[in-house]
Amino acid sequence: MGVWSIVWLCLAIVLVIIEAVTVGLFCIWFAIGALGALLAAKLGLELWIQLVVFAALSALALFLVRPLVTRFLHVRRTPTNADRVLGRTARVTRDIDNVAGQGQVNVAGQVWSARSDSGEPLSAGTQVRILRIEGVKVFVEPLSSPSGTTF
Repeated sequence: MGVWSIVWLCLAIVLVIIEAVTVGLFCIWFAIGALGALLAAKLGLELWIQLVVFAALSALALFLVRPLVTRFLHVRRTPTNADRVLGRTARVTRDIDNVAGQGQVNVAGQVWSARSDSGEPLSAGTQVRILRIEGVKVFVEPLSSPSGTTF
């Protein structure tokens, strides 16, 4: 086995290992290119041809195969009823204090534990917008009137 055959084989193995420990399709395309270059090396082709094969196969795999693979691996997110509160207006029913770990809002007749997105306390009665949900808590920001005051 020639030197470049060993180099391409080692590169392919390292790239496959990196792919195995990363989340998502990161470098498998280059491992495919390295295997093509290994084949070129085994056929006794010159180094510059091996490099062209590596680059061409890597690019071809990246641009042609990746869209197909990501379509099959793409996890479709199923919306839940909880997602319906995102972006909606709510009223603070219990003072929100992130430091104390307390606060509640009422949105669409449902009571949610709440935290301030900015970290500043919000008093009961404040109108807020729901930005996101983390676990069983909603993160909110106060609604401001055009003059910049809080309702």
